[in-house]
Formats: sequence, C-alpha cells, structure tokens
Amino acid sequence: MGTLLTPKQIVHELDRYIIGQDDAKKAVAVAIRNRYRRGQLPEEERDEIIPKNILMKGPTGVGKTEIARRLAKLVKAPFIKVEATKYTEVGYVGKDVESMIRDLAEEAVRLVKEEKLREVEIKTKSSVEKRIVEALTPIYKAKNTEAPAEVLKQEILRDLQNGKADDIVIEINIADMPRPVEVMPGSGAEIDIGSMFGGFFQGKKKVKKMTVKNAIQIITAEEADKLIDNDQVNIEALKRAEQDGIVFIDEIDKIAGSGGGHNVDVSRSGVQRDILPIVEGCTVRTKYGNLKTDFILFIAAGAFHMTKVDDLIPELQGRFPVSVDLVPLTKEDFYNILSKPENAITKQYATLLRVDNLDIAFTDDALMEIAEIAAEENNSSENIGARRLHTVMEQLLADVSFNAGGDHPLVHLKIDGKYVSDKIGKKLKSRNLRKHIL
Repeated sequence: MGTLLTPKQIVHELDRYIIGQDDAKKAVAVAIRNRYRRGQLPEEERDEIIPKNILMKGPTGVGKTEIARRLAKLVKAPFIKVEATKYTEVGYVGKDVESMIRDLAEEAVRLVKEEKLREVEIKTKSSVEKRIVEALTPIYKAKNTEAPAEVLKQEILRDLQNGKADDIVIEINIADMPRPVEVMPGSGAEIDIGSMFGGFFQGKKKVKKMTVKNAIQIITAEEADKLIDNDQVNIEALKRAEQDGIVFIDEIDKIAGSGGGHNVDVSRSGVQRDILPIVEGCTVRTKYGNLKTDFILFIAAGAFHMTKVDDLIPELQGRFPVSVDLVPLTKEDFYNILSKPENAITKQYATLLRVDNLDIAFTDDALMEIAEIAAEENNSSENIGARRLHTVMEQLLADVSFNAGGDHPLVHLKIDGKYVSDKIGKKLKSRNLRKHIL
C-alpha cells in the first residue's frame, strides 16, 4: 500500500518521473504519510486531525499537476483535477462547485470496481470463453464440416486464447438494461429505470454483432457483475474518496481578486466562498450516497503572476496552511528531464517510432542542444516550462515522423548535436534576430 511508504520513499518514487521541485515533493510526501499516521490513532483522536492542505505557487509547466497526479497513482488514491476558472466563465454562472466532489466519487467507484474486476477475472474467464466458443462454433463449422465437435471446440478455444479470433465478427446476446437518467444535470441524483419497473427488464436480452475482442470485454463485464456486489463497491468507494481522496484545484490564482472590474471581483470572490465550505469540510450528496469532505486532501496551484496569495479571501488562505514555491526550470533541468525520468519524452518518441521500424538514438550533445534551445525559447517568448520540450521535439522530428512507415527493414538513426542545430537551432536563432531588426 502506498501510504505505508515513508516520506523519503515517496519522494524517491516521485523522482523517477519528476525532475527537481524538492520542496513540493516533500510537502505532498508528508501529507500522505500523515494519513497513515492518522489511521493508526484511536477513533476519537483520529476525527480531530484534518489534512493540511497544500498551495503550490509556480509558473506553468514546472510540474505542479504532475506531482499531484503521480502521487495519487503511487498511493492508489481517487484523484481529480479541476480548473477553478470553470466555476466562473462569464460572470458568476459557472459550474456547480460541488461537482468536483461528485466527480471524485465517480473516480473512486471506477477505481474500486477495477480492483474487484481483477479479483474475479480468473473466475469469469471460463464462462466468457464458453459463451464465445458457442458463438464461434457455427463459423468454424461452416469451414470444417467434418471435424468432430470436441476437436472443433479445442481449435476454437486455442485460437481464442492466442488472439487469432479477435477480429472475427460474431452475434451475441447481451443484457439490455436502460441506463440511469440524471434528474438534473450536475445534481448527482439519478432515476434507475430498471429498478422502477422491477423485473420487467430482468433477463431481457438483445442480439448484437461485434468482433470477438469487443465481445470478450462486454461478456467479461456481464459475468463480473454477477459476482460483484455493487452496493458494497459503492460503500467502499465512498469511504476511499472520504479518507484517501485528492482534489487538485488548478488556476486558483485566476479567481483571486486583482483590482479588476467590480463584477469580475464579485464573481471571483463568490467562487472562493463556494469552494470554502468544500475545503473546510461539508457533506455533498452524490448518486452513491453522502460524501464528507473533511479528510480529503486538497492541493491548490497557480502561477500568481498577476495576483498574490494575499488576494485570496483570508478564510480560503487559512485552509491551505502549507505553501510551497516551485522554481522555473533551467537548461540543466531540461537536460535532466530529457535523460533521467523513466517516461522521458526522448524514450517516448523512440518507442513510438520503433513501431515503424525506425530506431532513433539521442547522443548526449543532442540532449544538451535541445535543452539549450528550449531554455532560450522560454526566455525570449512565453515561459511555458517543460511543455516547451514537446514543441522543440515535434519540430525536430517532424520530417522523421512524417516519412517513417511502410514495409522496410529496421533503420537506425543517430540524432546528435549537429543534427539538432541544423534542423531547428539555426532557424530559431534567425527568428530571434529578426525581432531586433527595425
């Protein structure tokens, strides 16, 4: 379990994917470890300890969202990201603030259901194979009319397990149950038509044509539903959301007052006051039951270029006692991002192009050149942090990606510093020079 990790171990795991920003990593690591510590206390003491929410300040593209997302994945916690600005798009007519908690409940249900499905996967396998074999039998029988039934079944089963039958189109009977209808968009309340009409829809089937691959997924879900107690899933999911949930509120600086128009400031402060009870602790109604927000960890983030943290209403500031600054990325950071993480974008491009029999390798001086170009571009134009690397890489490999493909043997391509400079370095320098010519 991720929460059993010490703060040092959590930071070490985050270091595998995220370069730098040690203060932010330490803050989230301590917050997660405190959940484990709280869980070891007697119940009367446990209820008195609330999470210390975190406010991340830093420019775009420095890793704020990635830290929160990787953290949630590490500890298998329900996680959602929302933009504060969507609650006030044009005046104060934005989306209902409580929807973030309903979205968290949905994510928790999805997580728990996935875990339950994995638990019963082995039990459902034989039932799924039996139904697929029955659907494939007429097709195989038409091709081999003289084969004994048992031999034919073994052949079908073998093809099914080896994936050779994945693209064959079959007809299967699947359950035909109406989906729940939401009473009012965003309200979280739904009407289950199937339940209203009792057994009317029970056992109702419909015949559908689809590939074997898709049929396996649908039948697996059907068979798993027979073994999974959905009421228990909902109960466990609500508990997981309440005790382990993480809500990442991005662009919180955009709802801070900045001395703009009166209506704009009213709208922004209105959204802050709506967010406040969610962060303080309240009960939100979801279609799975009531969800308390008291122990959810909230992580807010913003660049705070045009505003200050002090521009937030005092009550909201007080609900984010842990404040960390994330620093802009340097050329050295870009080089490390390109070379060290397990999911480095250089490795991602190499993996993608290998599909088309193109093996690309980046030399050390190429990575340094890419890092320098990205740093210069961020300095001379808008600083978009690590996202600049994606722009540079796309320009660098545009021709390679376009021309790759087709039936040819494996081609090796070495990308060195000269290649990078010739492809994009000279163009960017020329473009930057033209800025200063009157």
